[in-house]
Amino acid sequence: MTDNVSLVSGVAKRYASALLDLAEESGATADVERDLGTFERMLGDSADLVRLVRSPVFSAEEQLAALDALLAKAGISGLAANFVKLAARNRRLFALPDMIRAFRALLAEKRGEATAEVVSAVALSDAHVAALKDALAASTGKTVNISARVDPALIGGLVVKVGSRMIDTSLRTKLNSLKFAMKEVG
Repeated sequence: MTDNVSLVSGVAKRYASALLDLAEESGATADVERDLGTFERMLGDSADLVRLVRSPVFSAEEQLAALDALLAKAGISGLAANFVKLAARNRRLFALPDMIRAFRALLAEKRGEATAEVVSAVALSDAHVAALKDALAASTGKTVNISARVDPALIGGLVVKVGSRMIDTSLRTKLNSLKFAMKEVG
């Protein structure tokens, strides 16, 4: 039996790949990327929209009607709007956030870019972000975009993830390692 994560991942990649092909053919890649980013921000700002997208209680027609109004109000049109509506019609709206992430990943891969997810204990300054970008670019050989977030539970240091590689220099991890080492000794 296939688990839900891989099923959603496969669906998301197929939809994202098809969207990228259409966007490249029509020369609208930048517009689609911008509009999907706008929609993603809307999802982040509205619990009601997340509920509409994720809940199987709403019919496809109800989701479509609500999304049609939202997309028009947000100024999202063209391929991106049609893509969101297609996901709603096909009852795949629950996978839309994954589809958007997959689209970005495919687009970044085509551009020779990599995205680094960086978690820090405090917000990084612009100088730190620039230095981190340079170091990661030298390490990966790609242009690196930084997706940063703050997690005070790290206490200090960073957790950096680029693709399947992860570097954890957080103080929390070092303290946990020390705690386990101390347990083994005593």
